[in-house]
Amino acid sequence: MPTPEENFAALNLQLPPAPSPLGVYKPCLVDGKYLYLSGHGTVQQDGTLIIGRVGETIDQDNAKLAARQVGLAMLSTIKQNLGSLDKIKRVIKVLGMVNCTPDFEKHPFVINGCSELFASVWGIDNGIGVRSAVGMGSLPDNIPVEIEAMFELAE
Repeated sequence: MPTPEENFAALNLQLPPAPSPLGVYKPCLVDGKYLYLSGHGTVQQDGTLIIGRVGETIDQDNAKLAARQVGLAMLSTIKQNLGSLDKIKRVIKVLGMVNCTPDFEKHPFVINGCSELFASVWGIDNGIGVRSAVGMGSLPDNIPVEIEAMFELAE
């Protein structure tokens, strides 16, 4: 059975740089057997952010790709702080926030970009946890997606 690191390598995706805090918080925190990740944004490989509002300047398909990019930023933070994706046993919870117009209703579709990535890395059983996908009137720096998550650490 392939490891999470092997699963990620098979996806042929690149990790962006792990984002630095833009406020007074920790990007991640280990508490007992859990890893908590603060809200992550749409950091790209060059360090810039994907910007825009879903339903206005970004369509739902590109927003889903932006959510995958957030997932990649989260994986980068995990690797920077734990050394390996193999140190995560499973995804517990994902909270996805979509910067969108009031009439946009496809928040779960957008956040699937991150959830599908996690399922590819940790498998269906361990890569899919509980989840909320909600719309927001705005997000920092006008990013289209912000996601936070909780993981169980491998023993």
